[in-house]
Amino acid sequence: APAWRSGALLAQDALAMLGQPYGNGGADPSGFDCSGLVSYAAKRAGILVPRTAQDQQHAGVPVARDALRAGDLVFLHLSSKDLHVGIALDATHFVHAPSSGGQVRVDSLSARPYSSAFLSARRLVFPP
Repeated sequence: APAWRSGALLAQDALAMLGQPYGNGGADPSGFDCSGLVSYAAKRAGILVPRTAQDQQHAGVPVARDALRAGDLVFLHLSSKDLHVGIALDATHFVHAPSSGGQVRVDSLSARPYSSAFLSARRLVFPP
């Protein structure tokens, strides 16, 4: 399958978890942290990624912010945590497990606090 289709599947798998609770260190529907949501959705899409956001920053290949597409990993530096990761749905929106007491949700990369927090993005390499 073309990479963009696999990316779309990854985004769909993450979207299927909308509303699930945040759980520190969590990587399943009973509770997700940011990188746990990424590794869970990736596993469902048939790809293994590292478990932590720090390690996920080295997965796949770099992609420019203005070239984001569904399934790309977006990395942010938020004041509440050093490194935050989510999954792009398109060039402007991403799905993520935001923080303690929150739940998996969609936010805009152009809204605060995310607009000034963008660090980098990575496109995962899917098996053929």
